[in-house]
Amino acid sequence: MPASPSTARAINDRLALRLLQQDGPLTAGQLKQLTGLSRPTVADLVERLTDAGLIAVVGEAGEQRRGPNAKLYGIVADRAHLAALDVRTEGVSVVVSDLVGAVLAEASVPIGGDMGTGPAVEQAVALVERVAKEAGADRLHTVGIGAPGLIDPATGELRDSTGLPEWHRRLVAALQERLPEARVNVENETNLAALAEQRDGVARDRDTFVLLWLGHGTGAAVVLDGALRRGASGGTGEIGFLPVPGTSGPPSAVDCEGGFHSLAGSAAIVELAGAHGVSVEGASVHEPAAAGVVREAVALVGGHAAGDSDRFLDALADRLALGVAAVVAILDPGCVVLGGEVGQAGGEALAGRVEKRVRHMSPLATVVRPSGLGGGAVLRGALLTARDAAQDELFAPPDR
Repeated sequence: MPASPSTARAINDRLALRLLQQDGPLTAGQLKQLTGLSRPTVADLVERLTDAGLIAVVGEAGEQRRGPNAKLYGIVADRAHLAALDVRTEGVSVVVSDLVGAVLAEASVPIGGDMGTGPAVEQAVALVERVAKEAGADRLHTVGIGAPGLIDPATGELRDSTGLPEWHRRLVAALQERLPEARVNVENETNLAALAEQRDGVARDRDTFVLLWLGHGTGAAVVLDGALRRGASGGTGEIGFLPVPGTSGPPSAVDCEGGFHSLAGSAAIVELAGAHGVSVEGASVHEPAAAGVVREAVALVGGHAAGDSDRFLDALADRLALGVAAVVAILDPGCVVLGGEVGQAGGEALAGRVEKRVRHMSPLATVVRPSGLGGGAVLRGALLTARDAAQDELFAPPDR
């Protein structure tokens, strides 16, 4: 059946807004060319979106052109402000952006393990409010949060997880209370990192891939046929609990020690590096210690003193290949991204080693790539999901 006039208008409006989001300011003529719509239809939608306060004239197409056809239309970026949070066990990072995703302000704050739940929550919420104020945002429309742990697929809430601070779960409720007009969404940090790599990183050409998160801890995110897969209980990708050889024993339901985490977590990688004579002085407080030693080892590859570094990277690749091969055997994703700060620090030197080992362990062809976004992928993913949610609401037809 043909679409009704109101449905057709809504489809055309969303198409135009998506093009303005992707390609920046456009003239009515450019919108006509890109959408394939008639000139009168484009004129109607431009008037409709302008009256709705969603787009506005932001300039002209060129110095030699004047008049209505030269007007450049863009999304009204300050129509809404968004916040994204990367919640770690040791602190919180926040960015605030406009409706098109341009970052206006950002900041981080450490939260020590000895800080009580109440003070930790208050410090995190105060950071969000301060960054919003610095960005000039009177109110926040949508807040996207990336946090470690399981997200209940039925409620969308962060589940109580052993080993994670209590303030993580309390933070979501506190933000909703202090920001009653905002929509607050929480998602597993590794899932958000995968979405960011899919949209803006090294997996843009892949509808199916797995991201292996390598940071303070380990995790994985699974994207199949373009869709993020969370599992029946929200636990898809809890690869830290994967039983692997070379540990002291199997993991338990409440502790991933003995699982893949024991081989590929930051502390385990630093210990492995030390055993091979690789260390780094003055490790950054803003990233896992493992990222520093891996980056140091990669920098030495090919030099006169590369022996220890090569052996360390080979040993690390042996460990990572166990997790990657297990994922490949079950999912056959065709591509695995080594994410997080450690994956980015390892670069092609580490990814190539892992790919070579997986090739010998599995008959399934698998490309292994280093992250293009590293630890920043969580914030980027949180901001992308916040932007999508806000635009879905604001760009919806009035009668929906």
